[in-house]
Amino acid sequence: MSKSFHALVTGASAGLGDAYVRQLAGRCDSMVVVARRGERLQELARALEGQCKVETLDADLATTEGQARVVEAIRQGPPVDLLVNNAGYSTIGPYASSDLDNELGMLRLHNEATMVLTRAALPAMIEQGSGAVINVASVAGLVSTPNVAVYGATKAFLVSFTRALRQELKEQGVRVQCLCPGYTRSEIHSRETMADFDVNIVPEKLWMEADVVVAESLAAISDDADQWLLVSGDHNRKVVAREMEALRADLHYPS
Repeated sequence: MSKSFHALVTGASAGLGDAYVRQLAGRCDSMVVVARRGERLQELARALEGQCKVETLDADLATTEGQARVVEAIRQGPPVDLLVNNAGYSTIGPYASSDLDNELGMLRLHNEATMVLTRAALPAMIEQGSGAVINVASVAGLVSTPNVAVYGATKAFLVSFTRALRQELKEQGVRVQCLCPGYTRSEIHSRETMADFDVNIVPEKLWMEADVVVAESLAAISDDADQWLLVSGDHNRKVVAREMEALRADLHYPS
């Protein structure tokens, strides 16, 4: 990535989004950082002062209004060279007794917002014959995970969506990546929608740090390997491999 580079990162106030912003700051000329918590974004911008120009935009991407604000920023600003669709949250518990508003909000945030922002950014990328989109999904989008049924389904959408985009864009100079992290240290597990999740039940060896995951992601999008699907961490890759074997075993072809 050259220094004259413009990025837009959603969910930038914590976790993977914060890590993306900090690691991109030294490579970008300018950046738009998006999240619901404007005060967190201001703190982040101050911390990066002198490294790159940072524009903060507080917006709730689970709403039409929030999506429209970011689309307008894309249209009014310089062409986006790298779009990171990272904003997200999770719920936990049986779907039959879930809060439907929370589940629908998650779908709008993970899927609808990703579609809207990607659609806004792609024309300029295609016109200039370069650019990249990173969609942050999850191992849960590749592995069946009870009690996070909708979360996993929204992430599976991102896997399929990114794969199709890669096929559409591969001759036009635009790269796409679907990042599928596993358990990652972030604030997602402290949200009210995850109140029933006990982080202590997850073995320490399964956790990854956000900056490690992001470093792997940015390295993969910058090389020439054309790697569209990135599962972070050897232990997560083994889990996904086992799931693929189990899925093949479940296939049934009528005689």
